[in-house]
Amino acid sequence: MSKAEEKKDAWQGELMSSFKVGGQELKNRLALAPLTRAKTDASRLPNELMGTYYEQRASGGLLITEATAVSEQGFGWRNAPGIYTEEMAEGWKKIVDRVHANKGVIYLQLWHMGRQSHSSFHKTNEIVSASALAIEQGETTTANGEKVPFEVPRALRTDEIAGVVEQFRSAAALCKKAGFDGVEIHSANGYLVDQFLQSCSNKREDQYGGSKENRVRLLIEIIEAVSEVYPLNRIACRLSPQGSFGGMGSEDNYDMFTYIAKRLNRYNLAYVHVMDGVGFGFHGKDKKVTCMDIKKHFDGPIMANVGLTRDVAEGLVRSGAADLIAFGRLYISNPDLPERFRNDWPVEPEADYATWWQPDTHAKGYTDWPTYPASQKASK
Repeated sequence: MSKAEEKKDAWQGELMSSFKVGGQELKNRLALAPLTRAKTDASRLPNELMGTYYEQRASGGLLITEATAVSEQGFGWRNAPGIYTEEMAEGWKKIVDRVHANKGVIYLQLWHMGRQSHSSFHKTNEIVSASALAIEQGETTTANGEKVPFEVPRALRTDEIAGVVEQFRSAAALCKKAGFDGVEIHSANGYLVDQFLQSCSNKREDQYGGSKENRVRLLIEIIEAVSEVYPLNRIACRLSPQGSFGGMGSEDNYDMFTYIAKRLNRYNLAYVHVMDGVGFGFHGKDKKVTCMDIKKHFDGPIMANVGLTRDVAEGLVRSGAADLIAFGRLYISNPDLPERFRNDWPVEPEADYATWWQPDTHAKGYTDWPTYPASQKASK
């Protein structure tokens, strides 16, 4: 088949059109969602296997790395990577260089786990959060891999919060040194920033608790601190108003998250990443917050996520509800997902849940997913 015939037969969806983020032209509107895969060893250093994983998926418009700890205090997922030492930055640079060599754009997701961590990971033998409230259901994993109930965190003192903000700024500086195009602040899924945002986990009585204005303060301070390193249009944040993961879900989430959108609209952010699907769990305590709800209050790009198919994603883009679409589970089992969408090639089923978080450095279930066979491409 000639190149002209291939182009004629290609799917012409808006999802495959270019889009500009942070002054950079993305080759399509697909993003690799941040996916914790736990492929480092005890050093928490990014490695060559991780480089292969991201390089394989570089045909997406934007790659967002797995959540990456901004500090020793913020760490808490066994075999996940960090970005708080020069050696970690050097490891990430090798990965960034491989993505850039394939004309990809890559952001790192900045992460502080807060109360979802376990004391065994920390020299202080404690975990911290907005308030001294443990996650009531489920289990966490210790540094030795043992499953145990969640612990009661220590509420951060008011005078400690500036130090947490500095952890994000310092990590962003290392991201810049590693060559990342931008950063995404992980303010979703019940991790530390989300613990401050939501009333179910924030019972503070200082300037970081109570009102909507106070609960969003930590996120705003982090954005402003990171903007000392990256321009605002290279900084994004992720929100999960529907999510129940990590014991989250509040009765005032609709009002809170639409308010957050209004506050974020004061900044020229790269995008706001909204997990408005319910495939990751729905708390059911308030009405759902959709991308369109956020879009009414935030003028910048919106990225949608959770459980989307190509055609549903296309509808979101065409309707104006979203500008970018992040795929996670499908992108695990289909490293060439953009090509499969564009050419109507078969899509492999989502990866088995049991393979998502295997704490080892083996390729199985990680980098051994095949691209669509060249022989079948030729006969298509």
